[in-house]
Amino acid sequence: MSVTSDRVVIGMDPHKRSATIEVMAGDETVVGGGRFDTDRDGYAAMRKYARQWPNRVWAIEGCQGIGRHIANRLLADGEQVVDVPPKLSARARVFATGQGRKTDATDAHSIALVGTRMAGLRPVVNDDQLALLRILVDRRRSLGEDHTRMVSQLHQLLLELIPGGAKKSLSAAQAKALLATVRPRDAVGKARRRVAAELIADLERVYRRSKEADKELRELVASTGTTLMDLHGIGPSGAARLLVEVGDITRFPNRAHFASWNGTAPIDASSGDQVRHRLSRAGNRQINRVLHIMATVQLRNPTEGRAYFDRKKADGKTSMEAMRALKRRLSDIVYRTMINDAVATAAGPGGQRGTTTDSSVTGSHPHAGSSEKSLPGPAKTQDRTLLPAVS
Repeated sequence: MSVTSDRVVIGMDPHKRSATIEVMAGDETVVGGGRFDTDRDGYAAMRKYARQWPNRVWAIEGCQGIGRHIANRLLADGEQVVDVPPKLSARARVFATGQGRKTDATDAHSIALVGTRMAGLRPVVNDDQLALLRILVDRRRSLGEDHTRMVSQLHQLLLELIPGGAKKSLSAAQAKALLATVRPRDAVGKARRRVAAELIADLERVYRRSKEADKELRELVASTGTTLMDLHGIGPSGAARLLVEVGDITRFPNRAHFASWNGTAPIDASSGDQVRHRLSRAGNRQINRVLHIMATVQLRNPTEGRAYFDRKKADGKTSMEAMRALKRRLSDIVYRTMINDAVATAAGPGGQRGTTTDSSVTGSHPHAGSSEKSLPGPAKTQDRTLLPAVS
């Protein structure tokens, strides 16, 4: 982030009920700081304190998590806010203190350091459409988690009520039919049957809400103009999660950096003459999950993804290695799709799709050529995926 001589960065370590800040000048001199409550009075006091530096930018850790509530309030008041990833501030804290000591004050200092030193930090913007998508997709995920938990509990009860239990893929209607065949005589059995019936009723309610949430998400995702749902294996929840987590796709210089960010870029695990790669456990796990579901759906159907997976197996890859390679290809396809959507949006109606950088991306199917390289090198801040100017 470029700074002028009089610009300051206000690094903030946010919590639910308090926020610790440190004000840092462009030469990394600490010129102020303090701890403020996040209620109405505390927030007003913090804003009043910050007004003595007219040329200021707020660097807040975790604007998509715990810092979201206060970042949104600052944006509503016309402040400039950038998001500092927790991993960056953690690294800065280790280098600044020499150890990993963690307090609110050291956290605010490391966040201010990142805000002062780092270029390309993601600016936080007010986007009502993305905010609505986030609320709905988080709600849909919680409904799915509730469904999984209830089915697990129901399986346990049915196993105790019916010899052998129920089949693995169990719907509420099938569970209700099974339960109708059970008439326990003892008090414990009757309690099990009653709780199982309550769980089935809860499952039916969750199923209805999930269908309504999917319908609402589908309509909202379609209104954004994205073509992500045209890809085999991405539904409304997956498309919404991609839009929410990625934000501006052009912040990734190329497909390799996008794959590194979502955790599908393989890690070099070669040793001696043996050249191999292994699956990365880093990256955005929510987007990695979307890509994993996409890969699983393609494997269950006669798709190009299935054919690509089979070719990898025929070349001697293990199932895990073939799945890793498939997810990497699908990451490239998602990147290309989102770039095309961004170009089409910038160009307006009738605009031509395509990138203007030299970074090639895959076509619409996994068999198209793309890189199998592992983690990319350092990004050049000027090497961006540029969108064409709209005349």
